[in-house]
Amino acid sequence: MFAENDPRLSQLLDGIVRLASGDLRSRIEVSPARDELDAIIMGTNLLAEDLQIIYEELEQRVAVRTQLLHEAHVEMQKMAMEDALTGLANRSALLSALKSAQGDGAEDEPPVILLLDLDAFKSINDTFGHTAGDQVLVTVGERLRDAVRSTDVVARLGGDEFAIVMPATGIDQATIVGHRILAALEQPIELHDRSIRCGASLGLSVGDARQGPEEMLMHADVAMYASKAEGLNRLHIFEPGLLLVRRLRTQLLDDLRTALKGEGLVMHYQPVVELATGRIEGVEALIRWNHPTRGLIMPDEFIPLAEEAGLISELGLWVLKNAVEQLRRWIADSVVDSRFSVRINISPTDLQSLQFIEDVRCVLKETAVPPDQVVLELTEMAIVKGNELDRYSLSGLRGLGVGIEIDDFGTGYSSINYLRTLPVDRVKVDRSLIVGLGTDPTQSALVAAILQLIRACGLEAVWEGVETAEQAEHLRSLGCLSAQGYYFSRPLPPEQIPALVAAQSSKAT
Repeated sequence: MFAENDPRLSQLLDGIVRLASGDLRSRIEVSPARDELDAIIMGTNLLAEDLQIIYEELEQRVAVRTQLLHEAHVEMQKMAMEDALTGLANRSALLSALKSAQGDGAEDEPPVILLLDLDAFKSINDTFGHTAGDQVLVTVGERLRDAVRSTDVVARLGGDEFAIVMPATGIDQATIVGHRILAALEQPIELHDRSIRCGASLGLSVGDARQGPEEMLMHADVAMYASKAEGLNRLHIFEPGLLLVRRLRTQLLDDLRTALKGEGLVMHYQPVVELATGRIEGVEALIRWNHPTRGLIMPDEFIPLAEEAGLISELGLWVLKNAVEQLRRWIADSVVDSRFSVRINISPTDLQSLQFIEDVRCVLKETAVPPDQVVLELTEMAIVKGNELDRYSLSGLRGLGVGIEIDDFGTGYSSINYLRTLPVDRVKVDRSLIVGLGTDPTQSALVAAILQLIRACGLEAVWEGVETAEQAEHLRSLGCLSAQGYYFSRPLPPEQIPALVAAQSSKAT
């Protein structure tokens, strides 16, 4: 045993207190006596060493976990600020960069933002598929990086919309970069075995200390839409007057939505005439908008608006229902006979929806109109450039018994093979191909060649845009069967069609 006044007891007690307070490096000195008390002291020291080792290992594991958590946080931040497909900045990162550039440029040149939208991306996606579309977006991102400065931030905002923040940049320098971007995007993009082109519309907005990032981005968006209105592959600089145009456009869109739910949309009908007899063989249904304050608005103004706003299918269904119901009334009133047809324009968007086939089926069933008296017109580009779903929809529509007609034939991508294989009945030859008929000696031979081509494919033609008696007579002499144009009649409201049909029928007999 050891004495109660042994100084080692107080040393042992002090050592235990230090260990308990967290000083694991503390050790108690062992005396030369090597007695039982020293054995306790040695055991306490060994326990301290074990605790120190355990604590250091724990600290190391905590450090590793902390580093992993930090790296994961950094990666999550990066993911939150980066577009997954292109590796560019995303919208959040762009707005952050724009806010920073506005602060940095307070005493220097203001920042500039460029906003661009690809001109043909939807067509690329529809024709070649989404994988090809993704490849186009990646290539566009790479070209944008190459076209700008290292200090500029390139972002993909979503879909086919991209933006570039250019800190402390004069408008002249930004315009040069903008045109360099447009030139880069005009170059072909190679996709496996095919080469495609995909231009862009570009809007430019110069920063202002009073603006927030969202407002500056909105100004660039307004300028970009002004660029689209001017044509493909253009650059437009924001100006305050464009905001009024934007507000008017937004108001017009709201009015269009209201018109679709109520009144204001009306149908006019332009006769299609049998050239040999003058008999009206049918009409083309043409929508008009009788706006409450702006008066009659023509479709070339509001149909593009409906397409951009995603209302084109709803508008197309409205036309389909109204035109077929009007035909039913004419049939019921004995205004027209079984040879009379109504031609209805449908959009490429309709072909991308299997619901459209059901819509046509339901309208035919509800009206009890014979399907062969309804002809659906699609533009040549929509048919020739369509994908498998388009062709499936065309076959489904033909299965219902309706006619299919190619509109604007001769304006784009005509193909003899397509004419021979597509499920169409007729083509409507664009007015541009008969402009010189009767005045240009070479035009007659061109028309004859086009007619021969069409008939070689087992089809017939309607000649659009006939405005003079000379044009009508030349077409008749060449053996053309049907025509349409102001020479015969302008588009008329439905109540004027019965009298016109009756008058032409009496002349034909």
